[in-house]
Amino acid sequence: MKRIAHMIFLSMLLMGLISACSTTQKITNSARTATEQLLISEAISRSLPKQIDSPLPMPKGSIIKLDVTGLTPDKDMAKSVVAAWLGLLGYVVQDGAEKATYRINVVIDSLGSEVGNTFFGIPPIQASLIPISLPELALFKADLQGGYARFHLDVFEMPSGRFIASSAPFIADTYYNAYTLLFLISFHRTDLDSPPKIRIFPK
Repeated sequence: MKRIAHMIFLSMLLMGLISACSTTQKITNSARTATEQLLISEAISRSLPKQIDSPLPMPKGSIIKLDVTGLTPDKDMAKSVVAAWLGLLGYVVQDGAEKATYRINVVIDSLGSEVGNTFFGIPPIQASLIPISLPELALFKADLQGGYARFHLDVFEMPSGRFIASSAPFIADTYYNAYTLLFLISFHRTDLDSPPKIRIFPK
């Protein structure tokens, strides 16, 4: 009986060592991983259509002062993307109110990323009496990341400040999901353009 238990323990230890070869995208030297940055920035870009069904209530060529309001620290990113989009539509965007005929306030309802995971297997084991630990043994594991953007535009007349109209909400999402099967098989699914890759063996 002891021999069988010993064999089971050695087998689990070997499986743990093998499973340690798998990689996950968790460690970063920046405030956000490159993948998370792409999830957010691409969600903003995708929310803005190249052609809008109903035109904005301003004539083309209008000079616009652009402001942004929201609870997210990524307001500057959203402001830059919206400014470029308005430029493509034929408007002139500036920071100051000089010569501006309209002011647009970008109201960010939600902008950020979500994470979730699904795990089936043996979680990491840290022995308290015996100084032996086992790594995570994942028969199936899914690390799910998603980016989401939702905002709208409030248009005001300058210099009177008269409210003109609000746009329909601009909404888009992105995803990057990493999977592990049977300890060693790792792959991902994403709708990001050119997501970063972790290379075990550099080129």
